[in-house]
Amino acid sequence: MSSVLFDAPGPKARARYRILGVVTALVIIAIVGFIVLRFAQSGQFDEKKWHLFTFPLVQQTIVQSVGATLSAFATAAVFSLVLGVFLAFGRLSDRKWISLPCYGFTELFRAIPLLILMMIFYYGLPPLGVQGITPFTAVVAGLVLYNGSVLAEVFRAGIESLPRGQSEAGYAIGLPKSAVMTNILLPQAVRSMLPVIISQLVVILKDTALGFIVTYNEILFQAKFFGSQAQYGSPIIPSAIIAGVLYVGMCLILAGIAKWLEGRMRRNVKVVKVAKS
Repeated sequence: MSSVLFDAPGPKARARYRILGVVTALVIIAIVGFIVLRFAQSGQFDEKKWHLFTFPLVQQTIVQSVGATLSAFATAAVFSLVLGVFLAFGRLSDRKWISLPCYGFTELFRAIPLLILMMIFYYGLPPLGVQGITPFTAVVAGLVLYNGSVLAEVFRAGIESLPRGQSEAGYAIGLPKSAVMTNILLPQAVRSMLPVIISQLVVILKDTALGFIVTYNEILFQAKFFGSQAQYGSPIIPSAIIAGVLYVGMCLILAGIAKWLEGRMRRNVKVVKVAKS
């Protein structure tokens, strides 16, 4: 099938693409090989630097840090989605006294860097008399405010991208605007914007690493601690490699779950369409 935007590549173009693909793969392999060689020459693979991670207590601490990371991610993801939906509905409200504050809230917290939000909660509020701010609270609060504002724009864009006939059909059968939003527009917007939503959830998972600034015992915090152990050769690179593998693995699992969920939602839509026809 020919593409709408450009003609299908001919034999010469396909051969050129294959050559470019092979060259690119060779360049990537060369870069990775150079990095591994430099690590080996600098002693990053020596037994002394990796011996620390053979201790059961260290392995248990790493597992606990993974649990802390997932706990902050799960809590922040749920509240970010809820906040995003409420802000999106507020932005689309016909009442200015609702839409304008939601607009200001969204733009404000989208503009403030996440790290500053966490530091404000953990280091800025206690001197003002606000007590009981734990590292977990600071991390989750910062993640929710920032990512909830970003998701609000995602939901709003998804709802506004739908054909006007969707909402007009709901109004025609007597549904109020709240019912049209929740029962007709939001499910379709979520389905169409699901890849963007999942991408933002992956961002939330990776941004939990900023919690080490407020002494939250997540993966990066423990990796930094283990990397500073001079009696084991200061294994900074081994600690970073282990932390990177853990983050990549969790992101891949989340992406896999998202892909499965997206396929399931598409199958359900097809079933509904066939049943209606």
